[in-house]
Amino acid sequence: MAGTISVQCLITALQQLLLLLSFFRSVESAIHIYDRDPFREVGNAYLVSGGSEGVASSRFIPPPLRPLRSTAHDGLSYIRFENITFSRRKAAADQHPTMAYNSGLVQIIIFEAADRDNIGGSPYGGQRSICCTADLAKLEGCKQGEVIRIPSATDANWPMVLNVNFKGRQLSAQLKKKEVYIKTTGMYNLFFISCDPKLKGMKVSGRTVWKNPDGYLPGRMSPLMKFYAIMTVSYILLAAIWCLQYVKHRQDVLPLQYCITGVIALGLLEMIFWYFDYAYFNNTGTRPVGLTTWVVTIGATRRTVSRLLILSISMGYGVVRPTLGGLTTKVLLLGITYFVASILLNITEYVGTINDIAGRARVLLVLPDALLDAFLILWIFTSLSKTLEQLQAKRSSVKLDIYRQFSNALAITVIASVAWIGYEVYFKATDPFNERWQGGWIITAFWDILAFGLLCVICYLWAPSQSSQRYAYSDERGEDDDEETESLCKETPQGDIGLIKMDRKEGSDSSDVEDDTQEGKRE
Repeated sequence: MAGTISVQCLITALQQLLLLLSFFRSVESAIHIYDRDPFREVGNAYLVSGGSEGVASSRFIPPPLRPLRSTAHDGLSYIRFENITFSRRKAAADQHPTMAYNSGLVQIIIFEAADRDNIGGSPYGGQRSICCTADLAKLEGCKQGEVIRIPSATDANWPMVLNVNFKGRQLSAQLKKKEVYIKTTGMYNLFFISCDPKLKGMKVSGRTVWKNPDGYLPGRMSPLMKFYAIMTVSYILLAAIWCLQYVKHRQDVLPLQYCITGVIALGLLEMIFWYFDYAYFNNTGTRPVGLTTWVVTIGATRRTVSRLLILSISMGYGVVRPTLGGLTTKVLLLGITYFVASILLNITEYVGTINDIAGRARVLLVLPDALLDAFLILWIFTSLSKTLEQLQAKRSSVKLDIYRQFSNALAITVIASVAWIGYEVYFKATDPFNERWQGGWIITAFWDILAFGLLCVICYLWAPSQSSQRYAYSDERGEDDDEETESLCKETPQGDIGLIKMDRKEGSDSSDVEDDTQEGKRE
C-alpha cells in the first residue's frame, strides 16, 4: 500500500513538472508546418515533400455529411489540411486572362509506400516521368499536364489526388480545410506537385495534421510510449531494491556504490521524462523543446556516467587501486568528449523531429559517437584484463570471482551489441521505403533494455551488504583467503581446528608461519 501511494505521489509531482515544462516553446511534429517552402524541380515536375509517417487504419470512417469533433483518442486516422496556400510570381499570373477559370493547377498526392510505383510512368521504357507527357498520354491514357496516377489494386481511390486551381490572375490559391481518412495501415507519403512550367518558383504555406487512432504520435514512435512506461516501472523496482539494501547497510557503503546509485537515479529520470515527452506529444501533436532537450541531456549524462562507471570498475577503482591516479584526467576528458558527441546526436534525432525518416545530419553524427564507443570498449577490456591479473596474483578469490562474472556479462553485452548493430544495418538496408515501420521502435528500445540489463548485473555483483568492505581496496596479500579461513575456524567444531590451521599455514607466506610458531611458544 505504501509503495503504491509513493508511486502515485511521484507521478502526480511529475505531472505538475510536465505542466511547467509545457510552457516552453513547442516544435510541431505530428503537425507539419510549411512556411513558404519553395518547389524544386525534379524531372519534368516541380514538387515539395509534405511529410512521411506511418499511420494505422481508422477504427471507423465517419459519414461524409456528419461533422465530428476530433479528439486525440477518437479512433480516427487522417491527414488534415489546414490553410494550405500556394503562391506564384506576378509574372506567371500576368500570362493568363483576368477571367480565366483555371490558370494553373497544383496537385496534392498522398500514397502508401507500397503504391509508390503507381505514381509516374515511363514512355517506351525510358526515364520515369512524374507528369504526363504527350507520349504518355497516348500510351497510358493519362491527362497531359497532370500527375500520372495508376489506381491501387486494393482501392481504386488511392493514391489520393487533390486538385487546387489558380483563378485568373490571382497570386495565390488555397485549400482551406480538408480531411483524408486512412483506411489501411501503411507508410504514407505526401507531396505537393505542379506540372506547369509557368508555376516555376511557386511556394507553399500552411500545415497538415497527421493523426493515428490513439493520438498524434507518428506510427513508428507510438509503441515507445508504452515501452517507456514499462521501463519506468522496472527502474522504480530496481531503485527500491537497491535503496533498501543501501539504507540497511549504509555503514558499509563503498564509493563505487555511490556511483551506481547515481546511474540508477539518472536512468529512472530518463525513462520518466521520455514517457511524459511522448505522452504530451501524443495528446497535443506538439513536442515541447524544453522537455525534449531536458530528456536528451539526462540521457546523454546517464550514458556517459554509465560508461565511465564500467571503465572505472574495469580499472579496479576501489578494489585494486584506491584512486585512478594519473588516469583521472584522461577518463574525465574522454567522458566530456563522449557527452558532447552523444548530446549532439540525440538533439539532432529527437528535438524537432518531424518525419519517420532519419535525416542526413544524424548519419554524420553517428560516426564520432560510434568511434568513441569502440575506443571505450577497447580501453575497458584492456583494463579489465590487467585487473584480473592483479587479483590472481593477490589470490583474492572473492573479488576475482566477482570480476570474472562481471567480465562475462560485459562480453555478452558487447557481442549482443555488435550482433544488433548488424541487424539494424540489415533492417534499414532491406527497407529503403520504411515499409516495416511498425517494428522500427524495437531498434531504439533494444539499447535501453541492454543498458538496464547490464546495470542489474552490476547492482547484483556490487550490492550493499555487511561484507561490502571485502570488495574494498587493501594492500594485504591474500586477504580474502584469510577472511574465509577465519570464518571456517569459527563455525567448525573444536576437533577440526587443527586441520584448518594446517591448511592455512600451507597457503600462507613463510613469514606468517614463523609468526604463528612464535605465538605458540609464548602461549
